This record gives sequence, structure tokens and C-alpha cells, in this order.
Amino acid sequence: MRAGWHWLKGPEPWTRRMLAGDLVLAGVLALLGLGVEELDNGSVQRMAASAAAVVLLTLARRRLPATTLIVASAVSPFLPGSLLVTVLLGWSAGRRIVGVGRAMAAFTVAFLAAVVFSVLQAWSDQRPVLVIVFSTLMFLAMTVMPGLASRYWSQRRTLLQALQERNGQLMRERVMVAGQARLRERQRIAQDMHDSLGHQLALIAVHTGALEVDPQLTERQREAVGVLRQASVAAMHELREVVGILRDGVEAPVPAEDAQPAARGVAGIAGIVEAARSAGTDVRMTVSGRPRPLVAACDHAAYRIVQEALTNAYKHASGAPISVELRYEDDSLVVEIANGPAAGPGVGAVVSGGQGLTGLRERARLVGGMVHAGGTEGGGFRVAGVLPYGAEPAGVEDIADDFGQQAQAQAQAQAQARGFAAPPPMDWAAVDKELAVGGRSRAGGVAMGCGIAFAAVVLLVIVIGAGVVMLVGSAGSAMISQEDYDKVRVGESEEAVRKDLPDGNSFMTEGLDRKGPERPAGSDCLALLSSDDSGLTTNTVFRFCFKDGKLVDKQAYESEQ
Repeated sequence: MRAGWHWLKGPEPWTRRMLAGDLVLAGVLALLGLGVEELDNGSVQRMAASAAAVVLLTLARRRLPATTLIVASAVSPFLPGSLLVTVLLGWSAGRRIVGVGRAMAAFTVAFLAAVVFSVLQAWSDQRPVLVIVFSTLMFLAMTVMPGLASRYWSQRRTLLQALQERNGQLMRERVMVAGQARLRERQRIAQDMHDSLGHQLALIAVHTGALEVDPQLTERQREAVGVLRQASVAAMHELREVVGILRDGVEAPVPAEDAQPAARGVAGIAGIVEAARSAGTDVRMTVSGRPRPLVAACDHAAYRIVQEALTNAYKHASGAPISVELRYEDDSLVVEIANGPAAGPGVGAVVSGGQGLTGLRERARLVGGMVHAGGTEGGGFRVAGVLPYGAEPAGVEDIADDFGQQAQAQAQAQAQARGFAAPPPMDWAAVDKELAVGGRSRAGGVAMGCGIAFAAVVLLVIVIGAGVVMLVGSAGSAMISQEDYDKVRVGESEEAVRKDLPDGNSFMTEGLDRKGPERPAGSDCLALLSSDDSGLTTNTVFRFCFKDGKLVDKQAYESEQ
């Protein structure tokens, strides 16, 4: 499995480069955390603990993504300097935790830990609801959103890498298909050379051999004819070598060719029979039945059967009479070539490729026909072929190995030849399983988009809820009724008055103490709003001014909103 796919299988192996990067990242987060601790007036011991927690959690996040996320969520309320590392841990956990169920379980436990420990840390403030709201908001913003983004990015990267791998595999398969096409073409050329050129050279060798023993020729003419015969025999030897080279490495027979010219079909049989007859061979041809058209492959196969049978008769039964018969049956064409026993001894060495009858049988099989060859009772030889009028291609046998395995073997061989380690095979099952986490095909992307949209809606609802809670809390600490205002008497102690009144720490009362009548010199004033006020443009303000520990003035006045 390549380096980019380790997140599918588990923790990534550490390298020096990764360790150096994690150390730099931990150092940056630790420095930022120290700044947060300084703003929060943290002690030296707490700063040191925050820095150590940040470093340890950053280094352990690759091996223990779920554990580090939960631990960081639990300690961040007590160590504010470690809060920033939760963003990194949320991203890492979303990317590396295998399976949606495990990821949801880890984030749920981390959320509960963050909320519970935040409430415990702020228990003395007596505002658990507000703490829960803000803890949830922070967890969603700093942990859940990075986790969702990381998981979406990782799955997208996995999909792109899988597409690239499969595209490369298809390209390799395309090259292999082209190579096989070239091999098939070599086989076709070899077959045509054997059938066509072999037939012509055999005919030349046979008839020049006959001329060589003709008593009417002079010695010089016999010598010239002998040279011609030897040249034709040498040409057949060379042809056999070339055919062997072209056949090298090709085990599968050539499939049926496309349409051939008429000279290579049934219409051309009369031509080769006439050529043999004009050369002095006793050849008789008969046609019976109503001629019917054949498909191109069967038409060419019939021509090849006659041509190969005549060639064999020239070679092995020189001078024997030959009969060629074409019978158009109801469902097939029967081609039969028979020759009698040889009239005399052979005229010399004749080269045979040994592939003629085998090629004929394969040609006939591929078009749904058959070829039979064998001796006759009188010592002759007979070749018969049955070819259907409509070709019925033979079935293709399954190949044990597929293109993917062949491409993988080719890649391994190339890597070993270059001195590199052979790449391991791609685990497509693991890739497909991970890509199907959110559903198959479009369902995965839709599910991921819905998840992010749902998280955004939840975040918006939480923000609105937090705003409402803050508004209610601010209103409670900024308003009193007219009755409460009337109960307060000038001259009472500041401590007693402030005990009965809200603290006024709210944005609603900001600056109201300076908008009314002039304040007593050297006094400290508290401004509150009237809870009984229903005005739309003005507010009733109650102001209490203290000096030397006593209430020295109280005023009620109107202030514009």
C-alpha cells in the first residue's frame, strides 16, 4: 500500500520528515498556547503543563487519533493554553479514524468530556447553562467542523487517487491490447503467406521439377530449370523461417478476417483450378446445388481449403488426378478435394510448414464449420470442409489472468529491472469500502454535504441560543422595578444598597450614568433601567451614587434609546 493510502488501513508509519514537521507544529501551538495562558493570568506551572500537553498530544495524534482528541477535550478547560491544539486533533481524528461509527463515538465522548469538565471548572460562577452553551459552541467550531472538513477532504483525495490508479491501469491495458492486436496481425500475415505464397512456390517447385526430367529439353535447359527449382525450394525454406518468426510468441490462432476480395472467395476457386490445369495437372471441378451467398469469413475459408488441399496434392501426390467438388446443401456448403495415389516418385525435396491443415481446421471452427482430412481406400487423400452459410463464431475461452493482473506483473517486472522494490497491488476492496462510507455513487457526496449543512445549522441555532441567553442574563443584571427604586433611601450604606440591587454589568447600561443630571463630585454611580418602562424611544434610568461608603444621591430620569 502506497504512502497516500495509509489512512485507510490504520496509523501511518513515522518518518524523520513527519517527526520534524510534528515537532515544528507542536512548537508553534505551544507558543500560541503560552500567549493564551498569559492573557488568562496563568501560573508558571500551568504554562509548563499546557506546553507539555500540546507537544505530547501533537506527537501522539497519528497513532492515537481518538484518544488524543478525548484527552485534549478533557484537559482544555483546566489548561486554556491547550485549547488551540483541539483544532489540529479534530482534523487528524476526522481523517484517520476508520469508519463512521467509530468517528461518531470518539467525537461524542470528546464532546461530553469537554462539556462536563468545563462545567466543573466554572462551577463557582453558578452559570452552568451558559457554560454548557459556550462549551458546545466552541467544540462545534474548533473540533467538529475541522473533523468534517478533514474527512471530506480525505475521501475526495482517495477518490482522485483511485481514479488516477485506474486510469493508469486502463492505459496499460490499452497498450497490452494494442500489443495483442499486433501479434494477431502477425499471425494473420503468417497464415496468408503460408497459404498464398506457399501455394505458388509449391506449384513452381513441382512443375520445374517435372520440366527438369523432360527428355525433350537440352542439357543446358535442364540445368537452367534445375537452378529455377532450387531457387523455388530455397524461397520456400526462407518463407518457412519468416513464417516461424511471425508466429513466434503467438499461441492463439487468428480469428476470422474481415471481408476479402472476390478473388479470395468461392469465386476465386475456379481461377486456381484453371491455373493448375494450365500447368499440366489433371484437375476436375464440379458444382452441385443452387449457389448461395456466404458471409465473408466462410467465403474466404472455402477458398483457403481448396488452395491448401491443392498445394498438398502438388507436394505429396505429384501427377495424380485431383477432383474439386462444391456442393451447396440446404444448410451448408461442402467443399471436397480428393486426389489419387502418386503416379510416380517425388520430384525432389519439398518444404512443408506443418501448419496448413491445422490452420484450415481453426478457420472452419471459428466460423462454426469443420474440416476433415484423411486417406482414401484407393491410396489417395481427401480433404473435406463443411461451412455454414451464416457464420456462427466459436465461443471465446476464459483467460485465467485478467488485464489488471497482467498490468501488475508488468509493473513489477519493470520495477525490478530498474532496481526498485516492486509496488504492492492496490487493495481495491479497501478503497471501495472507504469510498462507500457515505453511500455509493452520489449518495456519499450528498450525505457528506448534508452532514456539513446540518452542522452549520446546529452551529447557527447554538449561536442564536447563546445570544438569547446572554440577552436574558444582561437584562436580569441591568433592570429593577419602580418599587425597588422607591425602597432605597439616601444615607444607607453602600454595601446594603448594592446587596439589594443588580450589579449593572451589562452592555444595556453602558454610559447611562453620565446622561442624566450632574453627578455628585467624587461619587461612584450605578445606573439601572426600569423594568416597568414600555417606551419605544426613551428609557427610564435609575441612578444611585455612592461616596465614602454611603448612598449620597439617587435620581430617576429619561434617556433616549
